Amino acid sequence: MPNTYLRIDIVSDVVCPWCAIGYYRLARALEKFGDRFTVNTVWHPFELNPDMPEAGENLRDHLARKYRISEQQSRENRQRLQTLAAAVGFEINFTDDLRIYNTRQAHKLLHWSENSDRQTDLQLQLFSDYFTHGKNLNHESVLLDAAESVGLDRAEASKALEDTAIARQTLAREEQLVLQGIQGVPLFMFNHDYAISGAEEVAAFEHQLEIILSKTTA
Repeated sequence: MPNTYLRIDIVSDVVCPWCAIGYYRLARALEKFGDRFTVNTVWHPFELNPDMPEAGENLRDHLARKYRISEQQSRENRQRLQTLAAAVGFEINFTDDLRIYNTRQAHKLLHWSENSDRQTDLQLQLFSDYFTHGKNLNHESVLLDAAESVGLDRAEASKALEDTAIARQTLAREEQLVLQGIQGVPLFMFNHDYAISGAEEVAAFEHQLEIILSKTTA
């Protein structure tokens, strides 16, 4: 039986912990199906904090202010996220001095990498750089190191970060998604016909994949 083609479009931000957790849950679900799918994953930009200053903000203070929660609630939420991430093999380290940064440059780099076969590798590297290692994803050297580490050309990546056309394309895609009604992330879309909003459990992704297989092999 031939493999079933599966295009997965993921709308996310690189500083969104639920986006990372959701992706790794999806990856776990895909493992169940072995090689029954030929997967093409495309990542799309979404900025949770488009007005974030260049220097960023302390994450703990940012979350407490944005969601109007106490410091204790913020700590408990972060601990829960660390536990959920660990359950799917991803390490999140929320330190008290961790900062959250503007992600526009990171999205430009991801948009540029879409035509390579390294976009997902780059996305996962950026997740790791931020959540595991606490790096500044608005810093050019961090972004270029990430690109180079997944096999992308460093000099070309540097040009992409300075390319005004890429900047316009990235912003246009982001604005288009907002106009389509997308107000939060993650969002996972399958073959343009099915969607899962949020970091659902592994079983929810498995169920969706079963539906896709049943429709395409019926």
